[in-house]
Amino acid sequence: MCVQITTREQPSLLCSFQLIAALKKTPLFDFHREQGGKMVEFAGWSMPVQYKDSHIATHMHTREHCSIFDVSHMLQTKVHGKDRVKFMESLVVADIAELKDNQGTLTLFTNEKGGIIDDLIVTRTDQGYLYVVSNAGCADKDSARMKARLAEYKAAGFDVDLEFLDEALIAVQGPSMSQVLQEGLKEDLSKLTFMTSALATVFGVPGCRVTRCGYTGEDGVEISVPQSRVVELTEKLLANGEVKLAGLGARDSLRLEAGLCLYGNDIDETTTPVEATLVWTIGKRRRQTKDFPGADIIVPQIKAKTARKRVGLVSTGPPVRQHTPILGPDGKVIGEVTSGCPSPCLKKNVAMGYVDAAFAKNGTAIQVEVRKKAVPAIVSKMPFVPTNYYSG
Repeated sequence: MCVQITTREQPSLLCSFQLIAALKKTPLFDFHREQGGKMVEFAGWSMPVQYKDSHIATHMHTREHCSIFDVSHMLQTKVHGKDRVKFMESLVVADIAELKDNQGTLTLFTNEKGGIIDDLIVTRTDQGYLYVVSNAGCADKDSARMKARLAEYKAAGFDVDLEFLDEALIAVQGPSMSQVLQEGLKEDLSKLTFMTSALATVFGVPGCRVTRCGYTGEDGVEISVPQSRVVELTEKLLANGEVKLAGLGARDSLRLEAGLCLYGNDIDETTTPVEATLVWTIGKRRRQTKDFPGADIIVPQIKAKTARKRVGLVSTGPPVRQHTPILGPDGKVIGEVTSGCPSPCLKKNVAMGYVDAAFAKNGTAIQVEVRKKAVPAIVSKMPFVPTNYYSG
């Protein structure tokens, strides 16, 4: 399992109780416990790491059938006003203006040094607002950054406003998703392609935003749903035998097989989009205008390249974990693993990390230092497992 929970020392029973009580809880918290969810701390929230089934069984069920993930801890925001696109483009690298109605894109908040503050999805809705979903662990700094920029824009006379939502959010992921969800929709789900979004009534629950996206590499949706109805909707989805609950453990190994970054592990404020091989998130027009934070550092890197690069790694033998040193053929350190775990699908270890650019070519033989021993590994193309996003 990729999610590892560690403590510096064994806390007292009172301290443990205080820690649990201090954690934020999603609207599905009690439901998770009723369903046998093993709850752990994640980004200040109490979240299920797994349920009664093993991590591997849940992982494979998602790849072969369909699973529900509680992602209500993520920050959901609406950006209103006629200057909403200009406002958002002052913070992110994407070309928001080119998005069609109800189309979204993965993008990045960047700082003036070119570092990645967070990765997020921005959807340009036809309801007159942008719908933004960003990471739970970055919620405080993301909201603070947006509020600070909002104050600047309002002072300059621009028309823009922020609305932070308290809706629940669930992800339904896997090859059976469309079959399962279509039973609860009047709309034709085949018309909703990857990274597009629509408002809908889902299994009798009105006011849901359904976005075809996810974090597993499989076909899937994220459904923003009123808190008061999320348990009802989850139970209705689970009534289909194709569907099971999944936790953070499976979510992490699924995203790693799909070659997707986890903020705080694989990208952070010390990495640029070019180093992270996320150049595709930078809009072509934005590369010309250079009007996003850190553009003067990031854009020249696109042509000049960088000293290090994020790569995929495949190995056999003992599992490769975060912070594992990556070694060149001569045994010298050339980088570090940022995420790694045994792949349930491939039956070998997969990882990603940063290496000196000279060793970044796919197929390069390198080594990883596991338990003070050098283990052979190969720089590998990502995703490790083919993705199944629905394009129509």
